[in-house]
Amino acid sequence: MVSFEEACELAKNFSKKPSDSEFLEFYGLFKQATVGDVNIEKPGALDLKKKAMWEAWNSHKGLSQEAAKEAYVKVYEKYAPKYA
Repeated sequence: MVSFEEACELAKNFSKKPSDSEFLEFYGLFKQATVGDVNIEKPGALDLKKKAMWEAWNSHKGLSQEAAKEAYVKVYEKYAPKYA
């Protein structure tokens, strides 16, 4: 099993770009693992990209940073065969 840090680096170097929903899955767990619960205001309704990113992060509210790191590695392992 790879570490969180290794999974982050390997995911950055995927040969193909993950879908938007897959990216948001990674993004939400990454932010929860590195920052913790969401600590910024929710973007306005017109900024769809930033709003989706905020919602992906906020969906993990309450998850410990350690649990988020473990979940990120599992998501990486799920998508690595498809994109690595």
